[in-house]
This record gives sequence, structure tokens and C-alpha cells, in this order.
Amino acid sequence: MIIEVLIGSGVSLIAGFFIEKKLNDAKYDVYVAQAEAKAKVIEHEAQMLLKNAKNEIVEKELEIKKQYDSELMKIQNEFEKKGLLLDQKEKELNELIQEQIMKERTLTREFKNLEKEKVRLAKQKEKYNAKMKEAKRLIERGAGLTKEEAKKIVLEQAKQDARADMSHIVRKAVKEAEKNAKKEANWVIAQATSRFAGEFAGERLINVVHIPNDEIKGRIIGRDGKNIKSLESTLGVDIIVDDTPNAITISHFNIYRRQVAVEVITRLVEDGRIHPARIEEIHQKVLEEFEEKVLEEGENVILELGLGNCAIHTELIKLIGKLKYRASYGQNALGHSLEVAYLAGTMAAEMGGDELLARRAGIMHDIGKALTNDYEGSHVTLGYDICKRYNEPSEVLNAIKAHHGEEEVKSIEAAVICTADALSAARPGARREVLESFLKRVQGIEEIASNYENVRLAYAINAGREVRVIVEADLVNDDEAILMSQEIAKEIEQQISYPGEIKVMVIREVRAISYAS
Repeated sequence: MIIEVLIGSGVSLIAGFFIEKKLNDAKYDVYVAQAEAKAKVIEHEAQMLLKNAKNEIVEKELEIKKQYDSELMKIQNEFEKKGLLLDQKEKELNELIQEQIMKERTLTREFKNLEKEKVRLAKQKEKYNAKMKEAKRLIERGAGLTKEEAKKIVLEQAKQDARADMSHIVRKAVKEAEKNAKKEANWVIAQATSRFAGEFAGERLINVVHIPNDEIKGRIIGRDGKNIKSLESTLGVDIIVDDTPNAITISHFNIYRRQVAVEVITRLVEDGRIHPARIEEIHQKVLEEFEEKVLEEGENVILELGLGNCAIHTELIKLIGKLKYRASYGQNALGHSLEVAYLAGTMAAEMGGDELLARRAGIMHDIGKALTNDYEGSHVTLGYDICKRYNEPSEVLNAIKAHHGEEEVKSIEAAVICTADALSAARPGARREVLESFLKRVQGIEEIASNYENVRLAYAINAGREVRVIVEADLVNDDEAILMSQEIAKEIEQQISYPGEIKVMVIREVRAISYAS
């Protein structure tokens, strides 16, 4: 029984072994098949990678070859350009060398010609001296005179000629003295008449407002400068608060605006309440009062000129009053217009023209100056347009344009306006120049004269109306002095801006010193 069981178990084990072996063989075949499939896939992928790598290599080779060809082409082009430039430079250098050689040859030829000319001139000089000696001998022989006697006769003749020239010079000097005497007399008369002209305040670019103490200064400035900024923006002026005791400075080129600012600040100081709202309130009141004031001023001028019945528009009357706050070259515009009106009226009456119309044109001729601070354009254009708008007579319109040469004179009234305007502007003391510009002009005149050769000293006199140029007498003769004065005058005309005329005087001074022992 036991043996049967053992045999059965052995048979089962052997059968199991063979079954397991078959199973393992089957798995092995599957594994082999799978491995072969994977190997084929890997081999295919490897072939694809190899093919892609070869393609990339070919593309890289093509790209590198293309870059190489491009760089090569660029280098070749640059080389060709450099070659062309080098050829051009070489050609220019050769041309320059040839030109230099030609110049050297020309200079050599000219130098030889010059040497020949020197020799020829030396021979001519020798012949001339010989001829002069021969002439002297012939003169002495023919006149029966010695050399000393002939010299004495020549000197006597020269003395007579010099006396005649001297007489001519003295006569010319007398005439010039008479002419200058007349001019000096006119100058004295002009200065005398100017003493009786109306006085005009010298308008400046600043006004000073007096304040009681420094506490008010602080209130004018305000916290963080709020009040002073409001003042400057509202009034349109520059306000300078510095260490000057009991004073602040108002600066602006517009006189009207400065006067308004002075009045506003004065009232604020008196009131004591200084803040932006109060500043605007006071400013508006002052503006209204000033408008009434300029209208009243204009009406007074119209009445003073006897033009009350001429139906002049109110806006033009306001502008006339506003001319009081306008200056030109330091001359008050209203005062100048009044002068022109009176002068023009007097001249028109003498010439048979309309005296009132001439006065009207005179007071209106510079009315555009009241508008130049607020509008673009010249005072002539602005004045012409505003007068045309308010139907001023054609004679007035013509005078406005004609007094600056923008239109031909068409009436007696316009003609006398041109004359009166020139007389008023040229009156001594009517206009003043800024010191800086005056000094610059004088220095410019002296510098022009000093730059000329053989000038020892040059200085401007008579307020820049005359320049005296002292030259080296040994190096400049009379004729050259006259020519130099003309050249200096011409150069001053071209380079310097000045009213009137400038006299240029070139002075030659010869000092002869002898000692008696």
C-alpha cells in the first residue's frame, strides 16, 4: 500500500516536471519572439535616427556652406571697394604730385623772371641816375647856375607853392568853421528850446512799494509762499521780497500792469487782510478804477487838443489815456503824441491844412503802442487796424502808416505828422538810451577804428557822435588819412546801429623839435 502510494507520487512528480518544462519552453519561445520584435523596433528606430542625423548633417553642411559663401562674397566686395578706394587715393596722390611739380616749375620760372626783372630794374635805375646827372649838368650849363644856386631857386619856388597851398587850406578851414558855427548855433538853440519842453518821468522797469514793517512782508509771502504766488499769478508781475527794510520791489516791462500791482499791494497792506480771495477782489476793483482813470485821462487829452466835437470813439479815447503807461526809448508815449499833435497842428495851420485834423492824426499816430503789450504785431499795424475799425478819417490812417514809411504821404496832415514825429523824437533829452547799449556802441566804434593799421589811438567823444583817430604821422600821409577816415566811416555804417550820424576825424600830428644853443 505504501509502495503504491510512493509510486503514484513519483508518477505525479514526473508528470508535473514534464508539464512545467513544456510551460517553460512555451514561455521561452514567447520571450524570444518578443525580444526579436523589440530588436526589430529598436533597429528600425536606430535606422531612422541615423537617417535623421545624416539629414541634419547635410543641412548643417549646406547652411555652413551658405554662410561661408556669404562671408566670402562680403569680404570680396570689401576687398574690391578697398581696392577701388586705394586706386582713387593713388590717382589723387599722383595728381597732387604732378600739380606740386607744376607749381614748383612755375615758381622756378617766376623766380627766374623776377631775378631778370631785378637786373633790368637795376640797369634802368642806373640809366635814370645817369640821365638825371646829365640833365642837372645841362641845366646848370644852360642857366649859368651852380648846383647850390639852382637848389636855392627850387626851394624858393617850393616855398611859394607851399604858401599857396597853405592859403587854400586856411580858406577851406574858414569855410568849415563858418559851417560848423552855424551847426553849433543850431545845437545851442535846440538845447535852449528843450529846456522849456514838458518834463517826463523816466519810466523804469521796477516800482518800490513801502511797507510799515517786516511782519507785513511775511504776510505778503504767506504760508509756503501761497500769497506771493497768488499775487504774481493774479497781477502778472514779478514781486521781489529781499532784505531791503520796509520795501518790496515790483518788476515788469508793462508800466500799466506795474501801476495796477502797486495800487493792489498798497491797498492790501492798508487793509491788513492778505489772502488769495482778497487779492482777487482788490485786483478787480483796481482794474475797474484804472479803466475809468484811463478813459478820464483820454477825455482830458481830447479836450486839451480841442477835439471834443470830433466824435472820437470811446475805445480810442481809452487807448489814448492808456498811452500814459507806455514808454518808448524812455520817452512817454502820451507826452510824445501830444508833442506831435501840437507841432503838427501848428505846421498844418501855417501850410493851409486842417489844424484840428492834423492834431487828431498826431494824437492817433502811435495809438497802436497801447496795444503792443497785449497783441502781436507792430504798433503801426495795430494802430491802423483799430482806427480803421472805429472809422477814423483817411488822413489819420495815412499818417499812421506814412510816419514809418509803410505808405506814401497823401495829404498835408500826414506830411506834417511825419515831420513832427521826427522833431519830437530827435529833441535833445526826449529819448534816453540804456547805459549798457550806449557803452557797447561806443566801444564798438573805438574798436573798429583801432583795428586799422598804423592807428596809435582812437577814442569816441561827444556822446559817441564823433570818433577821433590819431595815426602815426611818419607812416600815414595826408591822402591815406582821408582814405582811412572814409573806410572807417563805411565800416561803422555796416556794423554799428546808431541814430543820427557819427563824425570820423583822422589826425596826423608831426612834432618838430629843435634846440637853440
